Amino acid sequence: MIDNIDKKGDKKVLLIFIQADSGVDGTSSLEATAAQHNIFSSLKDAALSNIIRRAQFAIPPLALMILSSQKVAGVTQSICDLRFEKLPLNEHWDMAGISVQTGAVRPAFQLADALRARGIKVVLGGPYVTIFPDNCRDHADALVIGEADDIWREVQYNLLAGTLKSEYRVETFPDLSIERLVEKDALDIKRYFTTNVIQTTRGCPYSCDFCNVHVMNGHRLRHKALPDVLREVEHSLSKDKRIFFFLDDTINADEHYAEKLFNELERFKIHWVGQATTALGEKPRLLDAFARSGCGALLIGIESLTDGSNHAHKKFHNPAARQVECISNIRKAGICVYGSFIYGLDEDTLELPAKLEAFIEETGVDVPGINLLRPIPGTGVFNRLAHEGRLLHSPDDHDAFKFSWGQEMLYKPLRIPLQEFIPSYTALTSRVFTVQNAVKRAMRAPRLRSAVLMFNLLYVHMYGMARKDLLRQLGEMEK
Repeated sequence: MIDNIDKKGDKKVLLIFIQADSGVDGTSSLEATAAQHNIFSSLKDAALSNIIRRAQFAIPPLALMILSSQKVAGVTQSICDLRFEKLPLNEHWDMAGISVQTGAVRPAFQLADALRARGIKVVLGGPYVTIFPDNCRDHADALVIGEADDIWREVQYNLLAGTLKSEYRVETFPDLSIERLVEKDALDIKRYFTTNVIQTTRGCPYSCDFCNVHVMNGHRLRHKALPDVLREVEHSLSKDKRIFFFLDDTINADEHYAEKLFNELERFKIHWVGQATTALGEKPRLLDAFARSGCGALLIGIESLTDGSNHAHKKFHNPAARQVECISNIRKAGICVYGSFIYGLDEDTLELPAKLEAFIEETGVDVPGINLLRPIPGTGVFNRLAHEGRLLHSPDDHDAFKFSWGQEMLYKPLRIPLQEFIPSYTALTSRVFTVQNAVKRAMRAPRLRSAVLMFNLLYVHMYGMARKDLLRQLGEMEK
């Protein structure tokens, strides 16, 4: 951890990561009283939640690592990850920085208000603040609107001078070709599955209406210089020799850049995972570079198996007719596939579940994720569903649209009544996520078999919990 010994005039800054109530940060029932009724179930959920955090998703928050790496003389910065530790309020802090995720708006605001009541200056930034700054002003002394790479030092200088502004707005996207080495000295490395998290590009050339990446980071891909990425990998290896997570939203979006990068990375003999599109399966040379560089698994957003549903949500880059071949080719290259699907897109019908099951079996998808459409405030689909009157909560109540593990419906599907959709979805997940299927997928995985087994077994539990919440919601609708 960073040395927090005070010097005269020095300022101490705490950068805080807030976990969501459920979903990727752990499991919890959406019914507040559920734990009171079943102590055994509560203990089991708590134990599994801890496993999920440590084994499945426990990587450090890159945004806060980037901020803590922007060093200013006279300011010391520490990261507090609330997944693993309590707020160190027994220490003095001059300022707290909170990155507000759309799925954790309420707890972020509550924490900000509590810290300000203690006399601690609070700076809010992150995705939600960038898209909805006016909703955040009452909870902060300062807002950072946009990507903070080039502005965080100014915030620290202003803190030292006592001239903190109420707003710092980034007018242009940061130039990623300027080297900014990401340090780990504000982390407790042992807490995480790995701390080797690297982002080589930002922005997305696609316009899927359920995604906010292009809203946040623009449609133009911005790249780090290849020598800078290689130095970052080498620097990371000097402190942590575990697996790497490349956090680019689409690591193969610029095929030329990706091929050069992974050809260069081959000499490091690392193992890594990332996110890609099905198009990778149609690029033999690029796919070979991925495999030779140590790629063990890729999350691939397949979404729908029909062009109609994908096109209804402005996703045009994975034609349905080629999906089976693409996924099969990626797995033949020795790379496991986490296949992410969405059930409930606008052209989906009750025929889709059978198609999904057949596709998962035919392609051998190693870890399937069958998600409900999540209308995220600020995205095109959220605005459209609000205009069409299909949201189940007020569009002004952003906290109601928190992320959860397929545990509740937030909207009305276009072609399937809710009273039919919920039983259809819960029946689908009960068939796909079984212990028997978990073992089968692990045995046929091209590599990482223990990890594939762990993921699938965790999903048996998590989708089981989701079914209970969804069926409870259905029951409340029918009263």
